[in-house]
Amino acid sequence: MDTALLVSKSPAEERLVDLLAPSVEGMGYELVRLRMIGTPGGAGEVTLQIMAERPDGTMEIDDCATLSEAVSAILDVEDPIDREYSLEVSSPGIDRPLTRSKDFATYAGHRAKIDMAMPVDTTTGPRRKFRGDLQGLDGDAISLKLDDLGLIALPLRDVADAKLLITDALIAESLKKKRVPDASAADDVEYETDTESAERED
Repeated sequence: MDTALLVSKSPAEERLVDLLAPSVEGMGYELVRLRMIGTPGGAGEVTLQIMAERPDGTMEIDDCATLSEAVSAILDVEDPIDREYSLEVSSPGIDRPLTRSKDFATYAGHRAKIDMAMPVDTTTGPRRKFRGDLQGLDGDAISLKLDDLGLIALPLRDVADAKLLITDALIAESLKKKRVPDASAADDVEYETDTESAERED
């Protein structure tokens, strides 16, 4: 089973993960997500976005700066990007993306939004988008408790995108672990209280 389902998506991103992961892990961090954002086809500047954290889930500003310097040095030597680029290193944040199979187990009990690449048959018909309470992993499937349909199994291999939804419980846990980021009020934040939900997306 692939344990790094969505850390990278494109072949170019996969090559960068292969290049950077050994050094990143050697420094005591884990890659959570790597994305190259820019114009397709090799025109214009791209932004290399890296999310990382320590194994305990923490990632301070000093950690981001340290990792950014190390990654920059590797990229300067290896020169794997064939055009101008800028580098952004950050923590995953509270409403973090779920990119590795272990994330779905680690954050069991919290609410998540999961988009599938392939429709999943349900009692109300095929669906691609789901949100509910993570129940962990059941073999090669994510166990998710939906508000309307109850428990459902979503194949890990077909996940297109997944992230946590901010709830009171998640905020409380983040505060307890001192993992609340400085810039927690991002424009694309999705917030759900324990009793009602409100979503704001661009």
